[in-house]
Amino acid sequence: MSFDSTNLAGKLLIAMPDMGDPRFDRSVIFMCSHSDERAMGLIVNKPAQDLKFNDLLKQLDIPIAPKSRQINVHVGGPVDYGRGFVLHSPDYHSQDSTMEVEGGYGLTATLDILEDISQGDGPERCLLAMGYAGWGPGQLEAEIQHNGWLICDADSDLVFAGENSAKWTGALDLMGINPLMLSPGGGSA
Repeated sequence: MSFDSTNLAGKLLIAMPDMGDPRFDRSVIFMCSHSDERAMGLIVNKPAQDLKFNDLLKQLDIPIAPKSRQINVHVGGPVDYGRGFVLHSPDYHSQDSTMEVEGGYGLTATLDILEDISQGDGPERCLLAMGYAGWGPGQLEAEIQHNGWLICDADSDLVFAGENSAKWTGALDLMGINPLMLSPGGGSA
């Protein structure tokens, strides 16, 4: 398989059935950045079982306004679970702290976005992820070459909306792949 290894930011990684790492079983990862030195993404289909948005706001002493929005909290990955990242639509920009991501997305990791959301403002669409998935030099490329991941263009409806349990099959549908047709082992030609 050949791919442009410099252009995975803004793409989705879809875990293959035989991923081998239970932390990524049936995961869909939105890639926030990718370079020769590192790669970083957020799992967008694994809700946090132990944390709700309003509970997080209370822990951070952020006042909750009556017009506060509820947003989903996800397990973004196994790295640095105590750190939060908000993946959002491009209509929100926090001064000097929002990173623009390929495909019309933004990523903000500062408290001001949580304060804005708690007041009923902030981005139109967003997802809060605790922790992230990270790879060192060549690690992600090796996993892709060993058939650990499929790559497809990100779809904001899939990323931000819908049932988390349906995002894995939804991502495969974007590629025209029936999940029942995936074999648990990869091959080479």
